[in-house]
Amino acid sequence: MTTVGLDRAIRLPHATAMVVGTIIGASIFVQPSEITGRVPTVGGVFAVWLVCGVLTLFGALVSAELASTFPESGGVYAFLREAFGPWLGFLWAWAMFWTMHTGIIAAIATVFARYVGYFTPLGDMGTKGVAMAAVLVLSAVNYRGVRHGSVLQTVFTAGKLLAILALVALGLTFGGEAHAAASAAPAAAAPQPGVAWDAIDFALALVAGLFAFGGWHMVTYNAEETHDPRRTVPRALVIGTLVVTACYILLNAVYLYLLPMEVVATSDRVAAEAADAVFGRGGGAVMSTLVVFSTFGALSGIVLAGPRVYYAMARDGLLFPWVGAVHPRYHTPHRAVVLQGLWACVLVGTGTYRALFTRVVYTEWIFFGLMAVGLILLRRRADVRRDYSVWGYPWVPLAFAGSAFAIVANQVAAEPVESLTGLGLVLAGLPVYHFWARRGYARRALQPTETP
Repeated sequence: MTTVGLDRAIRLPHATAMVVGTIIGASIFVQPSEITGRVPTVGGVFAVWLVCGVLTLFGALVSAELASTFPESGGVYAFLREAFGPWLGFLWAWAMFWTMHTGIIAAIATVFARYVGYFTPLGDMGTKGVAMAAVLVLSAVNYRGVRHGSVLQTVFTAGKLLAILALVALGLTFGGEAHAAASAAPAAAAPQPGVAWDAIDFALALVAGLFAFGGWHMVTYNAEETHDPRRTVPRALVIGTLVVTACYILLNAVYLYLLPMEVVATSDRVAAEAADAVFGRGGGAVMSTLVVFSTFGALSGIVLAGPRVYYAMARDGLLFPWVGAVHPRYHTPHRAVVLQGLWACVLVGTGTYRALFTRVVYTEWIFFGLMAVGLILLRRRADVRRDYSVWGYPWVPLAFAGSAFAIVANQVAAEPVESLTGLGLVLAGLPVYHFWARRGYARRALQPTETP
């Protein structure tokens, strides 16, 4: 394997942009109806988004301590490997490549292409072609250097934040008539006895909200390409999570200011509805432009992050060594970038990402919960150094772990067949892991407790 190393080109602004830009994709502009429909009161809606932001911050704080302890490529993969053994890190990466990470790349690329289709008719094949082109273009950018990818991510995130602030400012400034019209329908805005919400509704709304905060952990994948990662990654996680939470609360404030509650609760294009309420029917084009811009920016960060996990696996001997090769000129894990891009395009072209992703995505939260438990276990080791300690220990990691496992339990109870099928797809990686271990490729010596 080549001895060429990765470049440390990511600094705090780029890392923070990765956190913000990866989380804010299309969902906050398209469909907050799942939350508003469950808790159809202004106080309930804001409570959900605020609690989701706090829980995401807890997860970010857990990741921050782990990233300061193990500032290396792979992020969650490395954390799980160190806490529980390489078998669990392998399962995380296995699920990432085949379904979770490439599946979300395919899904977001498809959303991007569909909104491009707002401006020019594409058809089914055209939509798939545009989605694949987006994946390949961003893969090519990240193939040529992490600096290129991180700068592109920063530019798109800055533009996205400016657009959100403009939407909020214009909505509150010029939306007086729309607000008056929304307020004139109290019967529609007030929750009816038949739709009163309770703790179960609130919990289900939290699940939907937490998925809208997904992707916060991906900045940890690039620790070896981050300047002073023990300090930069924790700061980026905390700052980025706070910025996203503020954006989500402000956007929902605008939606509820401009639109009746029942519209927010049922619309699948709520941001466009809000823009239409202020600017007329041209709002749809404005919001479609924003969604195109936002999804492309989110896609950039996700494409950048994933290959670092496969690079770390190959370096650990849990994947073919050639996957971990670093380009002699661009200093990127170029083969891992290509593999990820090609498989994501296969998922886009076949449409199989829909079934795979919806079945497996909830299992991500099993790993998140274990990651928080792993932090507690790692605190007992005297041979690790950490430059950041999670605030509120041990209650913060315990609260996050409990929330993560509650999400999993809710999903299994709601869709047991789909959930168990997804879990089976993840566990199918265990025989593959044991194959690698038996062939002696793993660099780290395996202890008897490291395999289930």
